[in-house]
Amino acid sequence: MTTRITDLFAIRYPIIQAGMVWCSGHRLAAAVSNSGGLGLIGAGSMKPELLAEHIRECRRETTNPFGVNIPLIRGDVVRLIETALEEGVGIIFTSAGNPALHLERIKRSGALLIHVVASVRHALKAESVGVDAVVAEGFEAGGHNGLDEITTLCLVPQVADAVKVPVIAAGGIADGRGMAAALALGASGVQVGTRFAATVESSAHQHFKNAVVAAADSDTILTLKSLTPARLIKNPFALEARRAENAGASVEAMRELLGTKRERRGIFEGDLEGGELEAGQSSGLVHEILPAAEVVARMMAEYHKAVARLAGMARPA
Repeated sequence: MTTRITDLFAIRYPIIQAGMVWCSGHRLAAAVSNSGGLGLIGAGSMKPELLAEHIRECRRETTNPFGVNIPLIRGDVVRLIETALEEGVGIIFTSAGNPALHLERIKRSGALLIHVVASVRHALKAESVGVDAVVAEGFEAGGHNGLDEITTLCLVPQVADAVKVPVIAAGGIADGRGMAAALALGASGVQVGTRFAATVESSAHQHFKNAVVAAADSDTILTLKSLTPARLIKNPFALEARRAENAGASVEAMRELLGTKRERRGIFEGDLEGGELEAGQSSGLVHEILPAAEVVARMMAEYHKAVARLAGMARPA
């Protein structure tokens, strides 16, 4: 299968595993890359020294391309970028900030820079500064989302029409049907988070993985909007945050309610009551915990089935 994204990353399938905090360590990234997709190490929950360890381990586990995802809001973002480049990573995904501040250093190293956007305006800005591709992420996605709450179905074709760089679709995609739809909308690949969070190789706690599998279509909410909108599985913390927002809590009060290490508590430590359980609406499509290779294989089989079904419908009578 050949798209602009498979060509850009030199991968077999246009499937990118999102660099999720507390889920995307070297085991998951290597497993996806070995299966023909592109695995990403999630640096958002790592110190530079730990990131270096994961990069080295990933290189031992796969000879295929892999990348690192770095949230630009991190206070140590410069050191994280330097660490990734010093370790020879050639694919850097960034989010939650201005990629222009770091583009020269990344490009000088010869690495590719891909930036996550949630609007056409931000996609055009990212393209103008010289990124190699953009991830157009709808607010169905788990974790932190854009303020405009644009859905994947509406965002991807508008971004694809607006920019010349390759577009990767994200948000609400968990199977081959979603992949087929994304490519039909103009994307050249898909970034998948929640489905890969509930895999054998994910570093998330088993309780979190089970919560993703158990979630139904309406079991996530978008909350913490006065801080940074986040999509979470409904649990006591998420519902408390929504009640506080609806009651008009101040930004300071919401920060105090959020506290620190909520993501770690929920995703890595398995605190289903007081932790942040970041997952997308696609959790309703996740019914079992699988090896990452099986997820990739099923996505490709489902994709071809969906395309064949559409081709059959398009045949003249």
